[in-house]
Amino acid sequence: MASSIHDLARHLNISIGTVSRALNGRADVNADTRQRVLDAAKKLNYSPNQSGRSLRQGATHSIAFMLQPHPGDQQYGEPFFIPFLIGVQGRLAESGLDLTVVMGAPGDYQQERLRRVVETRRADAVLLAWTRRQDERIDYLTQVGFPFATLGRSRSGGKTYPSLDLDFEQAGSDAVDRLVARGHRRIAAIRPSLNLNFSHLFLDGYRKALKRHGIEVDPALIADGFINEAGGYQVTPRVMLAKDRPTAIIFNNDAMALGGCKALAEMGIRPGHDIAVTVIVDTPLCRYFSPALTAFRPALEPMGRRLAEMLLASLPAFAGPEGPRIIHEVWPLELVARDSD
Repeated sequence: MASSIHDLARHLNISIGTVSRALNGRADVNADTRQRVLDAAKKLNYSPNQSGRSLRQGATHSIAFMLQPHPGDQQYGEPFFIPFLIGVQGRLAESGLDLTVVMGAPGDYQQERLRRVVETRRADAVLLAWTRRQDERIDYLTQVGFPFATLGRSRSGGKTYPSLDLDFEQAGSDAVDRLVARGHRRIAAIRPSLNLNFSHLFLDGYRKALKRHGIEVDPALIADGFINEAGGYQVTPRVMLAKDRPTAIIFNNDAMALGGCKALAEMGIRPGHDIAVTVIVDTPLCRYFSPALTAFRPALEPMGRRLAEMLLASLPAFAGPEGPRIIHEVWPLELVARDSD
């Protein structure tokens, strides 16, 4: 009688995810463990089910991108992800793969949709974005041994999956340096809530830069809100009501910056005149706002292409003669100086 993957895991006293990754030749399983799994599979007459066999052979020829729009994004498209996905699709097409976008409702974190993609084998691998500091999606994919890569880092999953991130910590630091050089010492930081990892990295850079310049970090000048225009609109007045109000604000999201600038205008405060505004990260919304917003620009289309390459490098069927590799990269953001600071 043929054994199942559950039988193998029990026999070896290791997790099902580890067994699955070893059978799939994943780079995050050490050689000794992989050999133990292969030997046990032969000894116990292991027989994979058809869905597992299809996954390893890349039978769907599709990679799923889990897109989680935030309330407000759907009104005018997604200025960050569209060029990024163009890069992803272009690289996947070169390997005969399609990109499938799995979209949730605004604000939905998609855990159940992700489970359906995995359990019904709708894709050969998954790309995740909006990574949280502790991310249950990463924990789930790691546990079941399903291939994936992330746009953004997380504390979940260790170093077992490919990840590509922007250097939000350095951008936060550079933004403070630029404003301090222009005479500002009361610098506010407005970031997304929801425990998104990039907002933590940004705040780390912001705080370290203030301390480096001998400026005390004032909690009254730090606010977080929902990652859309309404979130920025709601929290910006909070920092402006500080006893010693800021002369500059760094927004860690473009949509929040637009809402924040509207709130400033309603308070009679003119961005670029009465207060300096910087945005991390840049999108067309920043370029065509008046005044045009100084921002840190990512190379979105090349990033999409590179993340697709990193995912493919982790898959045995596409890794090439060197075998599967787990790659981690952090890319810089380019300062684009405009009129707002």
